[in-house]
Amino acid sequence: MSNLRLRVISAIVLAIITLGLTWLGGLPFRLLCAVIVAAIFYEWTRMSRPAGATGLGFLPEALLVVFIGALIAGLAASWLLPLVVVMVAATALTASVRKAGPWDASGLAYAAVSGLSLALLRDGDRSGLVAILFLFAVVWATDIFAYFVGRAVGGAKLAPSISPGKTRSGALGGAVGGVIAGLILAAAAGVGNLALVGLVALVLSIVAQAGDLFESWVKRRHGHKDSGAIIPGHGGVMDRVDGLVAAAFALYVIGWISATADHPAQGLFPV
Repeated sequence: MSNLRLRVISAIVLAIITLGLTWLGGLPFRLLCAVIVAAIFYEWTRMSRPAGATGLGFLPEALLVVFIGALIAGLAASWLLPLVVVMVAATALTASVRKAGPWDASGLAYAAVSGLSLALLRDGDRSGLVAILFLFAVVWATDIFAYFVGRAVGGAKLAPSISPGKTRSGALGGAVGGVIAGLILAAAAGVGNLALVGLVALVLSIVAQAGDLFESWVKRRHGHKDSGAIIPGHGGVMDRVDGLVAAAFALYVIGWISATADHPAQGLFPV
């Protein structure tokens, strides 16, 4: 089986599972977010920790378990956000004292903010459902269009020192595809002010591609080609969600500014 076919099959299976849990919302979706948090942190530390390193003991893992418990329990942003700050600060301070390096603290921040953004965006109402589906539409279309436009058109590299396969034509094609997909989803859901929605989609597409490059930089920095091997044809969980979680955080911040930290989708998609 070709790698492209394997990638497509894996992507379809993952999309079906993800969309099903997204539709259910509530506890099933928060459990999905918890799995993403745990997988991101595991893959991050697998890449960044020196072999046999035990400088921080089980402190980061213990803090992560506390956060995952709070996330699954559905605690409000007023609890989750300070918890992230405290656990990252505690890990960074301990690492500084023990001279263990900053990677565990940054991995905790990356994993926790990713799960928090997705969970609070989904919320429990129709606005939350539309917000997550909009996010998926933009990020997935960006991924697909960037891949095929980049292969068809080629041209100058986007960031050759970080990700040699990505091209500027692919980035532009991905952005156009992401905006179109976002507008179609928003129009189908009955969302008004499509001009603003299109602008948000463009921002998310750019951020998603930056998130992809960021993960590529982390892997290159630690000498890894993939973050893991759990997803056939794709590598690890981070390889699959790098752009998604970056865009989720951006959409969460935009929604927080528009509405509240606990119900960010209501300010963006009042349907």
